This record gives sequence, structure tokens and C-alpha cells, in this order.
Amino acid sequence: MDGKLILGIDPGLNTTGYAVIRRLDGATMRLCEAGVIRSRQRDPMETRLAELHAGVSEVLQAHRVDLMALEQLFSHYERPRTAILMGHARGVICLAASQAGIPVTHFEPTRVKKVITGNGRAPKSQIQQAVKLQLNLTAVPEPADVADAMALSLCGHYLGSGSLAER
Repeated sequence: MDGKLILGIDPGLNTTGYAVIRRLDGATMRLCEAGVIRSRQRDPMETRLAELHAGVSEVLQAHRVDLMALEQLFSHYERPRTAILMGHARGVICLAASQAGIPVTHFEPTRVKKVITGNGRAPKSQIQQAVKLQLNLTAVPEPADVADAMALSLCGHYLGSGSLAER
């Protein structure tokens, strides 16, 4: 898998974190680009989804991504609306990947935390520290959405081509 580019995406309707990493040789990985795609909360849903789709498509066009690692939908019984909105965001992200011919691997948040830190219930600060160390960054990645996207891209690297990944 040397030289392959993996795009990790932490989906959200307001803020979507993304990170592209490249495997250089063996286990050495390098961060190519990371950032956020934002939409305005006051805009209509269809406008926000179009902005998200355009942002993800732009990242896919800028890099020859081999795999997308996307956070799996999760919901809390007290907040079903959040799960529905997240589903909309994931839908347009998957559409952008499909249009670009990029395979998508889905990871549950607890699985990402377990793979990256060894603890499936790790706090955001621990994820940020682990990502900093594994990608040899000079500073802790901010905001947390970007750190989560980096963690997802690392999971795509570690598990994406193996039988452990959930598809």
C-alpha cells in the first residue's frame, strides 16, 4: 500500500473535518493536507448539503485519493435529530466518493478510538495526542474535527485494505 493516499472524513452538517495522508514506506505516514469544510447554520438544508458535497469533491479532485475512511453513523436515543442530520451529511459525502470512483470504508467512533489509542472510550484530547505522535506533527491538531479526520485516515491505513474494516 506504499504511496497510497487515504482521505479521512469526520462528517458533520456544520463542520466536517478532513485529512489526507500518504503512506511513504513501511509504516511511515505523512500528512498531506487537513482542514474543515463549513456550512452556515442559517442556510437552507439543501444549500448546506451542496456546500459539503462541493467541498469534499474539491478535496477529491486535488488529491488522487485511493480510499476514503468515513466515520460510521452513530446516534444517541436522546438526540435522534442529530443522527438524521449526520445521515444527510454522510449521504452527500458518499455520493462525492462514488462520483469520483473512490471506495469508502466506514468505521465506528469507538473502533477508531481503540485502534488509535488502545481505548475505545478515549477523550478528544487523547485522540489529538495520539494523532500528533503517529503523524509526527509539531503540534496537536486543532480543531478536534480535524484530529478525528486524521484518526480516521490512520484507521483507513491500518485497517482499510484488511478484513477488519467494516464496509
